[in-house]
Amino acid sequence: MSEPLLDRRGLLRAAVGAGVAGGLGLALPGTALAALGPAGFPAYQYIGTPFDKANLRYNPTNELIFPCIRGMYDKIASPLGRYYLYYAPHDSPGGICLAYGNSLGGRFTEHPNNPIIANTWSPHYSVSHVSSPHIIWNAANRQFYLYFHGENNTTRMAWSTDGVHFTYHGTVLHTGLIPGSTETSYARVFEHTVTGLGNKYVMVFMGVTNGTRKIFWGWSSDGKAWQFDPTPLVTPGPDGQRDISGPSVLKRNGTVYVAYHGNSGNMFLTEVGNAFDREIHLGVFHRPLTGAPDNGRSAAPSFGTDGGVQYMFYEAGSRTGATIAVARAV
Repeated sequence: MSEPLLDRRGLLRAAVGAGVAGGLGLALPGTALAALGPAGFPAYQYIGTPFDKANLRYNPTNELIFPCIRGMYDKIASPLGRYYLYYAPHDSPGGICLAYGNSLGGRFTEHPNNPIIANTWSPHYSVSHVSSPHIIWNAANRQFYLYFHGENNTTRMAWSTDGVHFTYHGTVLHTGLIPGSTETSYARVFEHTVTGLGNKYVMVFMGVTNGTRKIFWGWSSDGKAWQFDPTPLVTPGPDGQRDISGPSVLKRNGTVYVAYHGNSGNMFLTEVGNAFDREIHLGVFHRPLTGAPDNGRSAAPSFGTDGGVQYMFYEAGSRTGATIAVARAV
């Protein structure tokens, strides 16, 4: 649903009046102010990191990517915190990790038993790494479905009743399902019905064909068995990019958009429509900070709302040294 938007003068007043933002205890950098986003989306202002990466118990490669934020307070009894944040290293050995907190603008605590899913899960698989966690809640059976990749040509799914302890389901996507692809990973799943497909869920993911990264999509009635369109949903050329990845689905203005990042370091926005039959490129969705922690690159957004305030968790920094960062709508 669309929300009232600040005009440019009001946007500036809000940024100046914010002072210390989001409960993270970090002052807003003067370079963080961005223009209003395309299609009436808010601008997102960096407010800090949910934890200190240097103090994590599990941090094998000093690179954390692909955050997924989920509210737990209305789904399970006695959660560790109101919100669970899933993330992972990418390079070997990777590992699906969890942190928890009570505010999207506050500090998060690392789960003491990270990784909650490792790169070896006997007898199901043994791979160099697992990464890119994305979790959904299936209210019908009161289960969480967690999607993750490992290797980059295979997307897997596991399920849980508490969001911490998982049972392996199996492979839901691999390169054999997208002709000519060499990678199929970084998947996110959302509830959205496309007329005529009999589906409840859609999946957006990165596929590599002809040496370039594009966004593809698929659909499912139960989140377990999937069908996929072999034609890219979003291509990088109209954005002036060589590669795009890390897609996320957003709904607004009675239609559907995909937000994703490009090799330039910017995030972009494309309208795909309710039937996923459009490709209307709308330009830059979010520009990274030139300084830390983005250092010119922001990626893989995950969105949430807390107390009526919209937040974006994202991957900040270079591919080999990224961390998880938080921005707040202004």
